[in-house]
Amino acid sequence: MEETIAGPEAAHIPQQRGETLLDTAVRYAEERHWDVVPGTWLEAADGTQRCSCGDASCPAPGAHPARPDWATQATGSATVARRMWQRQPTASILLPTGRTFDALSVPESAGFLALARMERMELTLGPVTLTPDRRMQFFVLPGAAAKVSDLVHTLGWSLASLDLVPLGEGAYVAAPPTRFGSRGAVQWACRPTPANRWLPDAEELISPLAYACGRDR
Repeated sequence: MEETIAGPEAAHIPQQRGETLLDTAVRYAEERHWDVVPGTWLEAADGTQRCSCGDASCPAPGAHPARPDWATQATGSATVARRMWQRQPTASILLPTGRTFDALSVPESAGFLALARMERMELTLGPVTLTPDRRMQFFVLPGAAAKVSDLVHTLGWSLASLDLVPLGEGAYVAAPPTRFGSRGAVQWACRPTPANRWLPDAEELISPLAYACGRDR
Protein backbone atom coordinates (compact mmCIF):
# COMPACT_ATOMS: atom_id res chain seq x y z
CA MET A 1 0.00 0.00 0.00
CA GLU A 2 1.44 3.34 -1.05
CA GLU A 3 2.39 6.11 1.36
CA THR A 4 -0.42 5.80 3.88
CA ILE A 5 -0.31 7.42 7.27
CA ALA A 6 -0.70 5.45 10.45
CA GLY A 7 -3.01 7.62 12.51
CA PRO A 8 -4.11 11.14 13.46
CA GLU A 9 -0.71 11.94 14.90
CA ALA A 10 0.78 11.46 11.41
CA ALA A 11 -1.80 13.57 9.61
CA HIS A 12 0.62 16.34 8.61
CA ILE A 13 1.63 15.10 5.20
CA PRO A 14 4.51 16.98 3.53
CA GLN A 15 3.38 19.25 0.70
CA GLN A 16 5.22 20.16 -2.48
CA ARG A 17 7.06 23.22 -1.25
CA GLY A 18 6.77 26.31 -3.43
CA GLU A 19 4.08 24.82 -5.66
CA THR A 20 1.19 27.19 -6.36
CA LEU A 21 -2.47 26.25 -6.71
CA LEU A 22 -2.10 26.93 -10.43
CA ASP A 23 0.89 24.57 -10.71
CA THR A 24 -0.95 21.88 -8.75
CA ALA A 25 -4.17 22.14 -10.76
CA VAL A 26 -2.22 21.90 -14.01
CA ARG A 27 -0.30 18.90 -12.71
CA TYR A 28 -3.51 17.07 -11.73
CA ALA A 29 -4.86 17.56 -15.27
CA GLU A 30 -1.57 16.82 -16.99
CA GLU A 31 -0.25 13.89 -14.97
CA ARG A 32 -3.40 12.23 -13.63
CA HIS A 33 -5.84 13.26 -16.38
CA TRP A 34 -8.29 14.44 -13.74
CA ASP A 35 -10.86 17.09 -14.57
CA VAL A 36 -10.31 20.19 -12.44
CA VAL A 37 -12.39 23.29 -11.78
CA PRO A 38 -11.58 26.40 -9.73
CA GLY A 39 -13.85 26.92 -6.74
CA THR A 40 -14.21 29.76 -4.26
CA TRP A 41 -11.21 31.38 -2.57
CA LEU A 42 -10.35 33.11 0.69
CA GLU A 43 -10.40 36.88 1.11
CA ALA A 44 -9.09 38.93 4.03
CA ALA A 45 -11.87 40.79 5.85
CA ASP A 46 -11.64 42.45 9.28
CA GLY A 47 -8.51 40.52 10.14
CA THR A 48 -10.00 37.16 9.23
CA GLN A 49 -10.21 35.08 6.08
CA ARG A 50 -13.68 34.76 4.62
CA CYS A 51 -15.05 32.85 1.68
CA SER A 52 -15.37 34.71 -1.61
CA CYS A 53 -19.03 33.61 -1.72
CA GLY A 54 -19.80 36.35 0.82
CA ASP A 55 -21.50 34.07 3.36
CA ALA A 56 -19.99 34.83 6.77
CA SER A 57 -21.15 31.44 8.04
CA CYS A 58 -20.00 29.46 4.98
CA PRO A 59 -19.52 25.80 6.07
CA ALA A 60 -16.59 25.25 3.67
CA PRO A 61 -14.93 28.66 3.26
CA GLY A 62 -12.77 28.80 0.15
CA ALA A 63 -13.48 25.17 -0.74
CA HIS A 64 -16.72 24.85 -2.69
CA PRO A 65 -17.98 25.64 -6.22
CA ALA A 66 -18.01 29.31 -7.14
CA ARG A 67 -20.84 29.10 -9.69
CA PRO A 68 -23.90 26.93 -10.35
CA ASP A 69 -22.55 25.62 -13.66
CA TRP A 70 -19.25 24.53 -12.13
CA ALA A 71 -19.54 20.97 -13.48
CA THR A 72 -19.70 22.17 -17.09
CA GLN A 73 -16.64 24.38 -16.53
CA ALA A 74 -14.43 21.49 -15.37
CA THR A 75 -11.59 20.63 -17.72
CA GLY A 76 -9.04 17.90 -18.21
CA SER A 77 -6.87 20.21 -20.34
CA ALA A 78 -3.72 21.48 -18.64
CA THR A 79 -3.75 24.52 -20.94
CA VAL A 80 -7.31 25.48 -20.04
CA ALA A 81 -6.64 24.81 -16.34
CA ARG A 82 -3.65 27.15 -16.44
CA ARG A 83 -5.78 29.87 -18.03
CA MET A 84 -8.53 29.42 -15.40
CA TRP A 85 -6.18 29.75 -12.42
CA GLN A 86 -4.32 32.64 -14.00
CA ARG A 87 -7.62 34.55 -13.75
CA GLN A 88 -7.96 33.68 -10.03
CA PRO A 89 -4.66 32.26 -8.66
CA THR A 90 -6.01 31.64 -5.15
CA ALA A 91 -9.09 29.65 -6.22
CA SER A 92 -9.53 26.26 -4.58
CA ILE A 93 -8.98 23.10 -6.63
CA LEU A 94 -12.10 20.96 -7.01
CA LEU A 95 -12.13 17.54 -8.67
CA PRO A 96 -15.53 16.45 -10.04
CA THR A 97 -16.43 12.86 -9.19
CA GLY A 98 -18.27 10.50 -11.51
CA ARG A 99 -15.76 11.03 -14.32
CA THR A 100 -12.29 9.51 -13.98
CA PHE A 101 -13.06 8.43 -10.42
CA ASP A 102 -15.74 8.23 -7.73
CA ALA A 103 -14.94 8.66 -4.05
CA LEU A 104 -16.06 6.98 -0.84
CA SER A 105 -16.23 9.53 1.99
CA VAL A 106 -15.98 8.39 5.62
CA PRO A 107 -15.20 10.03 8.99
CA GLU A 108 -11.50 10.47 9.68
CA SER A 109 -11.54 8.02 12.60
CA ALA A 110 -13.16 5.31 10.48
CA GLY A 111 -10.78 6.10 7.63
CA PHE A 112 -7.68 5.50 9.75
CA LEU A 113 -9.17 2.27 11.08
CA ALA A 114 -9.93 1.16 7.51
CA LEU A 115 -6.42 2.06 6.32
CA ALA A 116 -4.88 -0.14 9.00
CA ARG A 117 -7.20 -2.99 8.08
CA MET A 118 -6.49 -2.56 4.35
CA GLU A 119 -2.77 -2.69 5.03
CA ARG A 120 -3.17 -6.02 6.84
CA MET A 121 -5.28 -7.27 3.91
CA GLU A 122 -2.54 -6.05 1.51
CA LEU A 123 -5.08 -4.16 -0.59
CA THR A 124 -3.86 -1.75 -3.25
CA LEU A 125 -5.27 1.73 -2.69
CA GLY A 126 -5.87 4.67 -4.95
CA PRO A 127 -5.30 8.20 -3.67
CA VAL A 128 -7.01 9.15 -0.39
CA THR A 129 -7.60 12.71 0.83
CA LEU A 130 -7.87 13.96 4.40
CA THR A 131 -9.90 17.16 4.88
CA PRO A 132 -9.88 19.71 7.71
CA ASP A 133 -13.51 18.83 8.46
CA ARG A 134 -12.28 15.37 9.49
CA ARG A 135 -13.37 13.37 6.45
CA MET A 136 -11.38 10.97 4.29
CA GLN A 137 -12.17 10.31 0.63
CA PHE A 138 -11.01 7.06 -0.96
CA PHE A 139 -10.72 7.33 -4.76
CA VAL A 140 -12.20 4.35 -6.62
CA LEU A 141 -13.27 3.51 -10.16
CA PRO A 142 -16.25 5.43 -11.57
CA GLY A 143 -19.64 3.80 -11.05
CA ALA A 144 -19.13 3.18 -7.33
CA ALA A 145 -21.90 5.53 -6.27
CA ALA A 146 -24.49 3.42 -8.09
CA LYS A 147 -23.58 0.13 -6.42
CA VAL A 148 -22.32 0.96 -2.92
CA SER A 149 -25.76 0.57 -1.33
CA ASP A 150 -26.10 -2.99 -2.67
CA LEU A 151 -22.52 -3.85 -1.70
CA VAL A 152 -23.10 -2.64 1.86
CA HIS A 153 -26.42 -4.52 2.03
CA THR A 154 -24.64 -7.74 1.01
CA LEU A 155 -22.37 -7.29 4.03
CA GLY A 156 -25.39 -7.06 6.33
CA TRP A 157 -25.50 -3.28 6.74
CA SER A 158 -27.80 -0.59 5.40
CA LEU A 159 -26.09 2.43 3.89
CA ALA A 160 -28.37 4.72 5.91
CA SER A 161 -26.95 3.26 9.13
CA LEU A 162 -23.33 4.06 8.21
CA ASP A 163 -21.58 7.39 7.72
CA LEU A 164 -20.25 6.19 4.37
CA VAL A 165 -21.08 8.58 1.53
CA PRO A 166 -20.45 7.64 -2.12
CA LEU A 167 -19.58 10.63 -4.30
CA GLY A 168 -20.38 10.19 -7.97
CA GLU A 169 -21.77 12.28 -10.81
CA GLY A 170 -22.67 15.80 -9.73
CA ALA A 171 -20.40 15.78 -6.67
CA TYR A 172 -16.77 16.76 -6.11
CA VAL A 173 -13.84 16.54 -3.74
CA ALA A 174 -11.58 19.41 -2.75
CA ALA A 175 -7.99 18.55 -3.66
CA PRO A 176 -4.75 19.34 -1.80
CA PRO A 177 -3.59 21.98 -1.02
CA THR A 178 -7.04 23.66 -0.93
CA ARG A 179 -7.69 25.40 2.40
CA PHE A 180 -10.92 25.34 4.42
CA GLY A 181 -10.67 28.83 5.89
CA SER A 182 -8.66 28.87 9.12
CA ARG A 183 -9.25 25.14 9.68
CA GLY A 184 -6.31 24.09 7.52
CA ALA A 185 -5.64 22.49 4.17
CA VAL A 186 -6.73 19.29 2.48
CA GLN A 187 -3.88 16.76 2.53
CA TRP A 188 -3.08 13.40 1.01
CA ALA A 189 -3.47 10.43 3.33
CA CYS A 190 -2.36 8.30 0.37
CA ARG A 191 -0.61 10.31 -2.33
CA PRO A 192 -1.14 9.93 -6.08
CA THR A 193 1.82 7.93 -7.37
CA PRO A 194 2.59 5.96 -10.54
CA ALA A 195 1.86 2.82 -8.50
CA ASN A 196 -1.75 3.79 -7.79
CA ARG A 197 -2.67 5.28 -11.15
CA TRP A 198 -5.01 2.30 -11.65
CA LEU A 199 -7.80 2.72 -9.15
CA PRO A 200 -9.42 -0.08 -7.14
CA ASP A 201 -13.05 -1.00 -7.60
CA ALA A 202 -15.38 -0.04 -4.74
CA GLU A 203 -16.04 -3.73 -4.18
CA GLU A 204 -12.41 -4.21 -3.11
CA LEU A 205 -12.58 -1.56 -0.36
CA ILE A 206 -16.18 -1.71 0.80
CA SER A 207 -15.73 -4.44 3.43
CA PRO A 208 -13.01 -2.69 5.50
CA LEU A 209 -14.72 0.70 5.04
CA ALA A 210 -18.15 -0.57 6.11
CA TYR A 211 -16.61 -2.44 9.06
CA ALA A 212 -14.74 0.69 10.18
CA CYS A 213 -17.82 2.89 9.83
CA GLY A 214 -19.86 0.35 11.80
CA ARG A 215 -17.28 0.40 14.60
CA ASP A 216 -17.22 4.20 14.50
CA ARG A 217 -20.95 4.69 15.09
